[in-house]
Amino acid sequence: MNMNELRIPIDQGIAGHVATTGEILNIKDAYSHPLFYSGVDHSTGFRTRNILCFPIKNEGHDSDVIGSFLMGDNEEIVGVAELCNKINGPCFSTYDEELAQAFSIYCGISLVHSLLYKKVADAQHRSKLSNELMMYHMKVNEDETARLIVDKIPEITSIHPDVSIFSFTPRVIYDDQTIPCCLAMFEDMGMINRWRIHKETLVKFVLMVKKGYRDPPYHNWYHAFSVSHFCYLLYKNLRIDQLLTDVELFALFVACLCHDLDHRGTNNAFQVSSKSVLAALYSSEGSVLERHHFAQAMCILNTEGCNIFENLNKRDYEQALDLFQEIILATDLAHHLSAVKDLETMAKEGYDKSNPRCHTLLTCLLMTSCDLSDQTKGWGTTKKIAELIYQEFFRQGDLEKSMGYRPHEMMDREKAFIPDLQISFLENIAMPLYRILGDLLPGSECVYEAVKANRDTWMQIRETAKHKPITHGNSFDFFKMLDEDDDMSLVNNGEGGKENH
Repeated sequence: MNMNELRIPIDQGIAGHVATTGEILNIKDAYSHPLFYSGVDHSTGFRTRNILCFPIKNEGHDSDVIGSFLMGDNEEIVGVAELCNKINGPCFSTYDEELAQAFSIYCGISLVHSLLYKKVADAQHRSKLSNELMMYHMKVNEDETARLIVDKIPEITSIHPDVSIFSFTPRVIYDDQTIPCCLAMFEDMGMINRWRIHKETLVKFVLMVKKGYRDPPYHNWYHAFSVSHFCYLLYKNLRIDQLLTDVELFALFVACLCHDLDHRGTNNAFQVSSKSVLAALYSSEGSVLERHHFAQAMCILNTEGCNIFENLNKRDYEQALDLFQEIILATDLAHHLSAVKDLETMAKEGYDKSNPRCHTLLTCLLMTSCDLSDQTKGWGTTKKIAELIYQEFFRQGDLEKSMGYRPHEMMDREKAFIPDLQISFLENIAMPLYRILGDLLPGSECVYEAVKANRDTWMQIRETAKHKPITHGNSFDFFKMLDEDDDMSLVNNGEGGKENH
């Protein structure tokens, strides 16, 4: 403590009385008042004649902002002010009391706002520190980075000869080949030259994105890689670059890579009901997880040496970031469902390249098509993806039960009938989506037909599953039954011993 400091207990003296009672004190003769402490005068040489002491109140503001004494009627004492020795009179008047009370309001506002500013600054510092900590743990392997920078970007067909065909599933590509494949897709779409992306920047960016995914059963790096690959398929087979601007296509492909960054394996409803940190940050704006994915992506872009947008001119840069956010937020299925009527109208009337609204609708449609593209592959892939999805769903359902919540049927391993759920999803979400895509983009009809074929298979399985009740109340056992049936089908067809991918 400073030796020149004088401290008095908060509940003693004139200031203490005002602080604890909230009452104004107008003292005409200080030395005759029982609450006056003359020690201050003795230590400073000052002579106090009269005092006007009044409380500074925090009226209706957040009580967590500043320490205070609680009073009635939502008023809190956040400070006390003293005026001493009136100059142009023997003592303070009633008018002076009224002026002091008015002045105290501005004092209270100023105190609260200054402390709010400090809280915001502190929060920014904590956020910066958290980002630094996150980036430290997401630090990519330097040897792998150096090797990828030195190595020539491979020809896309050298990774797999069928890589540009709609029926090809990118999940057959080994994990250590996914980064080279991403680089090859950037190269084959002409984005590296078009946007003057430094190879080192691109390598660091893609490695950081991969590192930014957690490992839930479904919403992991392989999902992001598969989604990005379908965007590449749209470019190669449907020439979407002739419908979108260069910036839109660039933003779309990068959004596909980043759209589920740091997914925790739980959905938006869970974030809100569990009052998670993410819900506290984003629930007022909606699309909680999607806003978090975008925020994580921006953290990576703002990391030194990772901004693949850095060489865009000012106009393109701003547009790319706006599109990047808009496209990632469009991965919320609620967003897609709200736009279905507009998409159907556009498909009926035709795509107008000169209409900005058509561009917005198309980029969001393409993003959702990429996001659900596992449903466009063969039955083996579709079945495996369903297994991963329900593994993730049932984990959330188990967690919700442990927290005392009642999970949705599709999250409840004791109630979910998977064939019905899959048929409903395909008929109400996926098939209408890819039907619109086919109407807008001739050449994509095969994608819709693949989804329809998977729906038909689920309908056949549903009839069989009705006669084979799930044991132990665990719907996930359905997939064991499905594997056994598939194995038996292979044996009956003389294909015993073949591995079903």
